[in-house]
Amino acid sequence: MATEKWIELEIAANLAKAAKRGARRIAREPRALEARYDHKTGRIVVDLSNGAQFAFPPQLAQGLAGATKSALIEIVVSPAGTGLHWPKLDADLTVTGLLAGMFGSKMWMREIASRGGKSVSEQKAAAARVNGAKGGRPRRKETA
Repeated sequence: MATEKWIELEIAANLAKAAKRGARRIAREPRALEARYDHKTGRIVVDLSNGAQFAFPPQLAQGLAGATKSALIEIVVSPAGTGLHWPKLDADLTVTGLLAGMFGSKMWMREIASRGGKSVSEQKAAAARVNGAKGGRPRRKETA
């Protein structure tokens, strides 16, 4: 019983300070107000509390890559606006992470980054043929 009383006193003493800190944080960091899947662009669109809007392709995001349109349509914004949840996919992403360009875990982001060097285009193929005709990639010059 004495422990419960101590906890109640601590909460009462710190509640106002915590509420002020929370209000400052809400004012400083944008929150998601709404999120939707845009069929025309094939992107997830997020409206923010500061009036800004951003969009991203679902194939970049961990848990959304390869998902069907019907699974991407249902998006739940967390009550505080700090996260997005796709119930059909059991996938969650944070708004601050998305704004920072983080579309998943470190391992997921490494995988996304490694795809860039593996892309194949006619221009890359032509450049490779030209380099091959010259004897391959030029050797690095040795510095003394």
